[in-house]
Amino acid sequence: MNWIDWYNSLEKPSWTPEPSTIGFVWQCLYPIILITFGFVFVQAIRKKVPWMVTLPFGINLVVNLIFTPIQFGLRNLLLAAIDIVLVWASIIWIMVVIWKHYKWVAVAQVPYLIWVSIATVLQLAITFWN
Repeated sequence: MNWIDWYNSLEKPSWTPEPSTIGFVWQCLYPIILITFGFVFVQAIRKKVPWMVTLPFGINLVVNLIFTPIQFGLRNLLLAAIDIVLVWASIIWIMVVIWKHYKWVAVAQVPYLIWVSIATVLQLAITFWN
């Protein structure tokens, strides 16, 4: 069974966005992530922020990027649920650590946090129901 048939076979809340909507939202978020995360890493290279400030950014990139292989490759709902919670928590961590250095970077994460909050509730529901 391919990934979309598998995903469509899962029990999901009635408010679950269509896969195309999910893809569209990520297409909007990835430029924000690229610009803000890239900016922070450049500032660390330029020694304008401590390297430790980049830690939650790096963690977020890793856990965000491994979600799709876990969810749709391994088809492991529990591990995907743990992963999405880590993505969500790392966004909050990002916003806290960068606030005193670059408030605009923290504020720019708000759409990302909102979307991942929705995705986290969705993933937890799917995991629980399946």
